[in-house]
Amino acid sequence: MRKGIFVTFCLLLILGFIGPTSDAGAAAYFHDVSTTHRAAKEINYLAQGKIVQGSLSGYFYPSKYVTRAEAAAIIGRTLNFNGTQRATSFKDVGKGNFASGYIQEAAEKNIINGYKDGTFRPEQLVTRGEMALLINRAYSFGGNTTSQAIHQLMDKGIAQGFTNGTFGQDQPIIRADFAVFVARAINPKFRINYELTAIQQATVNASALNVRQGPSTNFDTVAVLKKGQKVDVLHIVGSWAYVRASGIEGFVHTAYLSGISSSNPTNQLLQYLKTQTIIIDPGHGAHDPGAVANGLKEKDINLSVALKVKSLFQDTGFNIALTRESDVFVSLSDRVNFAKKMNGNVFVSIHTNAGGGTGTETYYYSAAATNPYVEKSKKLAQCIQKRLVEAWNAADRGVKKGNLHVLRENNMPAVLVELGFIDRKEDAAKLGSSYWQGKAAKAIYLGILDYYASESGLNFQPLYDRVQ
Repeated sequence: MRKGIFVTFCLLLILGFIGPTSDAGAAAYFHDVSTTHRAAKEINYLAQGKIVQGSLSGYFYPSKYVTRAEAAAIIGRTLNFNGTQRATSFKDVGKGNFASGYIQEAAEKNIINGYKDGTFRPEQLVTRGEMALLINRAYSFGGNTTSQAIHQLMDKGIAQGFTNGTFGQDQPIIRADFAVFVARAINPKFRINYELTAIQQATVNASALNVRQGPSTNFDTVAVLKKGQKVDVLHIVGSWAYVRASGIEGFVHTAYLSGISSSNPTNQLLQYLKTQTIIIDPGHGAHDPGAVANGLKEKDINLSVALKVKSLFQDTGFNIALTRESDVFVSLSDRVNFAKKMNGNVFVSIHTNAGGGTGTETYYYSAAATNPYVEKSKKLAQCIQKRLVEAWNAADRGVKKGNLHVLRENNMPAVLVELGFIDRKEDAAKLGSSYWQGKAAKAIYLGILDYYASESGLNFQPLYDRVQ
């Protein structure tokens, strides 16, 4: 070991280094990453934890592009995946691939996906936008689309755009930048304008608990906590918690903490959403136009609003299915059968009223003999009705009991929404407007979220934020 490196290493031990320091002279691990390299601290930090690796000759190649296989391996090591090489579910990733174990586990955890043809394309380059999605999924930051993921990383001080104001989401990412983003994602001390508040509190249940620089035993111990000591949990990386206690910050294994959920609250939400299927039912279709007036057909309005609702739910984590997505006829029994076949958890039928009135009303079936979800159906109806009345500034015709086939014969919380009166000029002006249809779709989306937030007790704020 060179003298300068040895001195720096000793200083880090003496100072009890937990995060990055202002001094760029951290231990150098690679010949081509000097202490003055812009990403030296982050690269060397990840190298200390055996998260990134260079060539056998000691080079990191910081300007080289990152492949999908390399990305899966790096992310997997931060989460302590079992990287043992093994067979995978992808036809182009054999057991002999260096990253096969990481690729398979990352795919099983929905962090990185393959392609429809059954391939993974391990040598394909990762773009900056794909990097943002990977990091959001791996550490449960809540971004479900590329734009949301980029926003999350920039908001958290993990990523920055280029000087021209763009993020370059379609450009391939180099190893140095990937290392910077991963280091900032797992260790908040590396972030720009670092500031974190506690997401939960916990108590040390081990007689002595090592606090480490990073989320694995490969990282140095910087402090020791005592049994019974209270800690603030600021951040979760896999089975490791980034904690603060008595002025100390660092990583501890969640197995040695009491009163902690080992998963991020956002991750808990995402895991729950994966179990829930929402059925949206656009009423009428094809030779059955529904109500017709003021140059409008009910079947067209219903379908347009339903498709907008589907778009809002895309990439939220919910499963979303429509009984029809084009101008076709679906019988009432087939609509119910479809909902049951899809194992739906809620059913929302969208309709347009007629008969000379005005305003919005929502129906549910109140006899438990056939559909036992009376109270849940009523709650769902109330949530959607409230949002629709507010969104359209409509007359509130209330939540009503209705003996309607798609409600009565269903086996899940089910409601039928009457948006407005197609034969009323004022209502028809909104029903035929793409803008007001969008407002109705957003109201239905928010009403469904209100129902789920009430039923589950989880924090749905990330899904509300999508449409703010």
